[in-house]
Amino acid sequence: MSLNGTHPNADCDDRKGKLLHNIERERRMLMAHPVYTSIRSLDELCIFMRHHAFAVWDFMSLLKALQRTLSCVDVPWIPAGNPNTRRLINDIVMTEEADEDGLGGFTSHFELYLDAMRQAGADTGAIDDFIARIRRREDVGHALDCCAAPPGACRFVNTTFNVISSGELHRIAACFTFGREDVILEMFRNIVEEIRKSNSARIERFIYYLDRHIEVDTDDHGPMALEMVAAICGDSAIKWREAEETAVSAMRSRVQFWDSVVEMIHQHRFGATG
Repeated sequence: MSLNGTHPNADCDDRKGKLLHNIERERRMLMAHPVYTSIRSLDELCIFMRHHAFAVWDFMSLLKALQRTLSCVDVPWIPAGNPNTRRLINDIVMTEEADEDGLGGFTSHFELYLDAMRQAGADTGAIDDFIARIRRREDVGHALDCCAAPPGACRFVNTTFNVISSGELHRIAACFTFGREDVILEMFRNIVEEIRKSNSARIERFIYYLDRHIEVDTDDHGPMALEMVAAICGDSAIKWREAEETAVSAMRSRVQFWDSVVEMIHQHRFGATG
């Protein structure tokens, strides 16, 4: 018990509750986005995938920024960071980098996504060129400019990397938790419901990708990520406020990203029927 008779975790719980309450409006907007009901054909799914591949990629950079800070990745190794957050980050890294591929082997979720794109007939030229440029150590912004990435994807990735470049752990954790892990399950569930209406064998790998994300994230990652944010912010009112600001910004960035996808789908539909 603290000196005032309250449980030592009470203040933390209050801060978490306040943060969740204050970001609820943006979360509802994201959950209700029309992108989840806009995909009506395989061609339109391919448009979505061509954009979304960049978000699948930059998720790993957020994750690696957290892993680098919250655990030891140096040699010689020493224990570092909070064991609970260390477990969260390393568990997510394992599933993201080397998950079951559904074919008896293992693969990263990003590589699985590219497989799904190729099976569906989506154009992987931009994302393939982008990855090749990153392998050559080109700057992320320059690689985006040169690889013909969709403009909405460029804006989204640049926003993510602005957070990463800040080096502020509480902001990175908030972007990861509320811009991604906290909403990704509901986002994927909505998309799955639409995609399952199609019997096309060309989307089997995509559905496996979605189902796998839901399966591995449902029980632990969301709640643990919230605890990670709480542990990083601690008793700092400034960090809690900035984490909330970053969470709101991350969700607004995702909404704008989805807006760009819907716009491209509508352009395709109009051109196909006009």
